[in-house]
Amino acid sequence: MTQDPIEPNGRPSVMFACVHNAGRSQMASGWMRHLASDRVDVYSGGSEPASRVNPVAVAVMEERGIDISGAEPQAWTDELIQSVDVVVTMGCGDTCPVFPGTRYIDWDLDDPSGLPIEAVRPIRDDLEQRIRGLIAELGVTIPAS
Repeated sequence: MTQDPIEPNGRPSVMFACVHNAGRSQMASGWMRHLASDRVDVYSGGSEPASRVNPVAVAVMEERGIDISGAEPQAWTDELIQSVDVVVTMGCGDTCPVFPGTRYIDWDLDDPSGLPIEAVRPIRDDLEQRIRGLIAELGVTIPAS
């Protein structure tokens, strides 16, 4: 499943990028979709996508009522990265492409790969706070639950 470059629609757009697109970026995408609803266009991708989303990441998000079980790791495209408003990188280092005019934010987060559920919960909770801050920076109002 490939994500197409976005068409301008007046909503801010965010791309979450990491190496495998199986843990951090999937949790971040899940949080953004959950909190911002349809007020932000959300994308994610990796430089070396895994074959599936980390099951522990799925489990910790489910604990908070967010279902990312249907997500599929995928590669980012240069066109997509150049078309979004913000690219949030998470541990992809030199593999993350950098294009002039694109806003980048680098979040230093532990990789949940291979970690027990007790160690992934704090990553999930850290991502929630970062996503809430990013939503505020984007000037998006979070819908009432």
